[in-house]
Amino acid sequence: MKLKSSLSTFDIFCIASGVMISSGIFILPGLAFSRTGPSVFISYFIAGLAALIGVLSIIELSTAMPKAGGDYYFITRSFGPLIGIISGFFSWFALSFKAAFAIFGIAELLYSITGGPLILFGILVTLFFIVLNILGIDIAAKFQVFIVLGLLAIMIIYILTGISGIDLDRFKNFTPRGINSIFFTAGFVFVSFGGLLKVASLSGEIKKPKISIPMGIISSTVIVTIIYSFLLIVLVGNSIPEQLVESLTPVADSAKSFLGNPGFLLVTVAALLAFISTANAGILAASRYPIALSNDGLVPNFLSYIYPKFNTPLTAIIITGIVIIASLFLKLEYLVKIASSIIIFSYLLSNLAVIVIRESKIQNYSPSFKVPFYPWIQIFSIILFAILLVEVGLAAIEVILVIIILSLMVYLLYGRKKYQQEFAMMYLLERIINKKLTTYNLEEELKEILHDRDSIIVDRFHKLIDCSTIIDLDRKMDWKELFKIIAQKCSEELCIEEKELLELLNEREQESSTAITNFLAIPHIILEKQKMFKILIIRNSKGVHFSESYDSVKAVFVLFGSRDQRQFHLQALSAIAQIAQNKDFEKKWMNAKGIDNIRDICLLGKRKREANSLNNQQ
Repeated sequence: MKLKSSLSTFDIFCIASGVMISSGIFILPGLAFSRTGPSVFISYFIAGLAALIGVLSIIELSTAMPKAGGDYYFITRSFGPLIGIISGFFSWFALSFKAAFAIFGIAELLYSITGGPLILFGILVTLFFIVLNILGIDIAAKFQVFIVLGLLAIMIIYILTGISGIDLDRFKNFTPRGINSIFFTAGFVFVSFGGLLKVASLSGEIKKPKISIPMGIISSTVIVTIIYSFLLIVLVGNSIPEQLVESLTPVADSAKSFLGNPGFLLVTVAALLAFISTANAGILAASRYPIALSNDGLVPNFLSYIYPKFNTPLTAIIITGIVIIASLFLKLEYLVKIASSIIIFSYLLSNLAVIVIRESKIQNYSPSFKVPFYPWIQIFSIILFAILLVEVGLAAIEVILVIIILSLMVYLLYGRKKYQQEFAMMYLLERIINKKLTTYNLEEELKEILHDRDSIIVDRFHKLIDCSTIIDLDRKMDWKELFKIIAQKCSEELCIEEKELLELLNEREQESSTAITNFLAIPHIILEKQKMFKILIIRNSKGVHFSESYDSVKAVFVLFGSRDQRQFHLQALSAIAQIAQNKDFEKKWMNAKGIDNIRDICLLGKRKREANSLNNQQ
């Protein structure tokens, strides 16, 4: 059973914003200020810019492969099952730990109000979010929208009311620890944007992934970065430096200074909303990784069970909840460091994956959003995240190693025997050593994804192409020699003498050339039959001489139809012409590795599809 595709662009914006806005802005600013001084808002802006640059590759991969599991899915399809299962476990645990951090914050607030047991509160809050997500992604997403809108409104109120109270003298000693401290602090606060890439794990449940993924993620990153920057300016301008350095609730404390107790309460409510938002988004995204792992056969099938009543991943949500409850017993600082280092590692791998999959020249890799300035954006991102990983990751190396060992054990004992998919590294190696290593496995999988993503209508023309004969030639010839090959190949299928078929083809060509361009020709003849239409596809990489003007035709579509199929004949001509006008058609046609790739160019090409009008004539 498939997960329901119900998330809109606005839902993605809210989920992405909810993942970002949390402890990174309500707890970290005091610690960040102690590292760089009043210039701390620039550090947040640089971190946001780095996140935006880094996440572009995530967006590209997500629009090409909008599947449950997000970064795990496309990392596995790039590097193979061994790296994939490690990435999947990393992402699953990272989001679970991040959600646990937020749940701990909620429990701490409940503890401060009631004095009740902290761990019990954490467990109860976790159970609440488990039930919420089991009830359905629609409910969970709407809950997220409500939370994020309230959160953004409070932050904007804080900024607008605090601007007038800014003391510019507090910005005089702008960089007390030097310019370099701005960049070091940007790495420190990067965790504020770290969960952003995990929105990709929900890409299989988005209504229009081609539009919603780039618009939702980019808009949320830009808006949250701007709000963070202005909020930090207001915070620094309204805070006594000595108090700001020591505060773990800096935004609430500063609000109290210019809004009084109501302001303090308002920001405390915002912090609570942030923790709730992060916890909800964390469980929502984390529970999709076991599904992807299970679908690939790397973990047992029961992990991908979809509860029919609510169409939600019941087992995955429950096990994710158990991981979160267990992580509540870890030290808080340790939780954050582990989550941060794993998230940075995922950013790094995702940018490397774009390079691998593009250089593999897989034909059916067709993202609707492509990162500009390839490969420089990816190279810059990989270097940036490698530096951040070394700085942050060493502190949590023990837990990271445990997760790696656990992943390897599961792979060796279970997944190695079950995983059957190809991956892009095989295609890249195939290109390097010029030796056949792959079948059509990954190309077929990507084709099915494109069918779902683009809601491709399987009309009559599509069905004809899907079962048509394809001839792949590699020698220079003229049209007469080509037609002899066509007559020999098709006479038996069309139930017509080879000589008669050849005469019909020659007569049609002598009337007027069927070459449309120096790349495309569409020979077509009328046969004295009823309700018959066939298409033969030919590629000749060396070219066919049709005339002095068209002396090197590489793509030939031969149409055989009866008189009663004339209307469909015109529609087929139009469909072929539209496919031939697709961007990079000629390049793809010449680079196609074989018959399957040639067929896919025709099946997946953009054109007008009119299923009813075409099917009625069959």
